[in-house]
Amino acid sequence: MKIENLTLDALIPYARNSRTHSDEQVAQVAASIREFGFTNPVLIDANGGIIAGHGRVIAARKLGMADVPCIRLAHLTDAQKRAYIIADNKLALNSGWDDETLALELADLRDASFNLDLIGFSGKELDDLLLIDGEAPGPDESASDAGINYQEKFCILVDCSGEDDQRKKYDALTAAGYACRVLVN
Repeated sequence: MKIENLTLDALIPYARNSRTHSDEQVAQVAASIREFGFTNPVLIDANGGIIAGHGRVIAARKLGMADVPCIRLAHLTDAQKRAYIIADNKLALNSGWDDETLALELADLRDASFNLDLIGFSGKELDDLLLIDGEAPGPDESASDAGINYQEKFCILVDCSGEDDQRKKYDALTAAGYACRVLVN
């Protein structure tokens, strides 16, 4: 199999793709691409139709990328393509986690000051997984209350001339893959 770099405009999303991508999940994928690079090529058919990688393509557009790596699966029949579009997503969901090993890996990443926001777990999931002296946080205690210090978040406050200016800046920053919040004072 050969990896080809194709322009985003050359790729055709599958109209009946049943997998959905929320804005939050696309932002996570974009952050992952920004941190690690585009490490998972888009799978396409002979004509550039997307078989797997719809979310990565959406994230690449948000990041302003012009092209992405692709692998052509020209050998698949139409039925195989349609089935693989579903199988590619569902088979990954059928796996599980070794929570103890995962907790050790997360703790090591945290201790190495790696930004745990980049790996897709929510704060609550991290609270539940990270071990503190061999014990998880209690029911009324979050990991941050118990002394776990997640990667610090650094913020920039941008003054805007009005609501329209704020919306434009917010849209531009989120399209570039940045996690943003709107504050009004």
